[in-house]
Amino acid sequence: MISWMQKHNKYLVWTIWVATIAFIGAGFVGWGTYSFGSKAGNVAKVGNIEIKQTQLNMAYSNLYNQYNEMMQGKLDEKKAKEMGLIQQAFSRIEVQAKLLNFAQEMGIVVSDKEVARTLAGIKGFQKDGVFNKDIYNAYLRSQRLKAKTFEATLKDEITIQKTLALLHTDALPLEEETVSAAMNIADKLMYKVLKSNDVNISIDDAKLKAFWETQKENFMTPRMYKLSIVWTATNGVDVTDEEIKAFYDENSFNYTDATGKQLLFDEAKEQASKDLKIKKSKKTAQKQYIAFKKGKLESTQSVTLPANDTTLSKALWDDILAKDSGDIVKPKVVGDRYATVKIEAVVEPKVKSFEEAREEVTEQYKLQARKETLMKLAETTLKTLNENNANVSEYVTLEKNDNLKTLNSEESLQFVQKLFTSLKEKGIISIADKVVVYKIMDQKFLTAEQNRTDFVKQTVNQMKSRTFEANLIKMLDAKYPTEVYMGGLKN
Repeated sequence: MISWMQKHNKYLVWTIWVATIAFIGAGFVGWGTYSFGSKAGNVAKVGNIEIKQTQLNMAYSNLYNQYNEMMQGKLDEKKAKEMGLIQQAFSRIEVQAKLLNFAQEMGIVVSDKEVARTLAGIKGFQKDGVFNKDIYNAYLRSQRLKAKTFEATLKDEITIQKTLALLHTDALPLEEETVSAAMNIADKLMYKVLKSNDVNISIDDAKLKAFWETQKENFMTPRMYKLSIVWTATNGVDVTDEEIKAFYDENSFNYTDATGKQLLFDEAKEQASKDLKIKKSKKTAQKQYIAFKKGKLESTQSVTLPANDTTLSKALWDDILAKDSGDIVKPKVVGDRYATVKIEAVVEPKVKSFEEAREEVTEQYKLQARKETLMKLAETTLKTLNENNANVSEYVTLEKNDNLKTLNSEESLQFVQKLFTSLKEKGIISIADKVVVYKIMDQKFLTAEQNRTDFVKQTVNQMKSRTFEANLIKMLDAKYPTEVYMGGLKN
């Protein structure tokens, strides 16, 4: 049951970024934000609701920050792509949009007073326990967000919370008894853990090409942009210590360490100086933009870059991807200078040739082939499993599962969760890149503890809510179809 809850946990993650204000102190992941181009600034349409490019960027940035924190700062763009973070981010927004369609149809509304009350309750915007407008405005400036955009998203979140609240039902006595019994089952197991390196696979061009033929549309060249750039340097701008201090005092909210703690002036002085120089250079950049647009100024550099290349900033790419060939984008900050960009041409993605895609194809083929071969080995092992070639466990439960050899604590928990949702006496359970072949040797019921009553009731309530939510989403999937305006957003 718990594994079922984990499996369907995605249905509970409706909110994208507002309630916990995950960005405060961390900021946008500018170098980790996808941009795909747009249709009038939108990336998709769900029912009657358009999904904007900015929504996708914010959802992706939030998700990237979450995973990067879990991975202790070791997440990069390549790994994020392998994990399908952009697809995960879009899936969250898509589910949110379906719920908003449903809320509109049911007449669920949120007042401005509710939005204001929720906004005032966000701790990240409070000082001494009271909402502070200066902190709020400074945050919006730091993320280049408009108040109406932030508050509209907050209103959507409240609407969704009110909609889901309608699904709440309390646990019934029979449900509590059933779950309590399931949580007190103990199994003694015979098992064997198989790892991906337990199998060998052979690779040749014929197999790779056959695999590529069936998957070729997953191996596309990136959309490329031919750009002419006018750079406006800021390093020659003079600023005094007094100016830097005044600028820091006004924008101190923006200067924090990795934990979100505000930096002192001396610690932030260098960055504040750079930011002030950028601010002072804005008029010069705007004048150069006008001259460039009138043909009175030549570009500084001509480059061809894939969409979202880190040579340019996230904010600049947002503007570029919303424009057409021949358009000139107003100056945006890139590093410690301004860039004014003209889009000379857009080269659309195309299917890579086999040779161009060989490395990517090989990696994906290896993963699939190894998984298939490992599963075949598991099926053979299951037929011959006995005490001579397998491990025998003590009695394991959902809570006591740390005695399974060759599995770490997280893998043991995942295995036991799946085991207790299975009706099979013996079988095969996949855990990440491992496979566990098992057979239940004995089973017994433990005496239920009286002090677990509240926990069992809470578990039942969560399961019921999630079941209703999962079924609601299935209904909404059929009721509100999704129209995607570009590739790469859906698996």
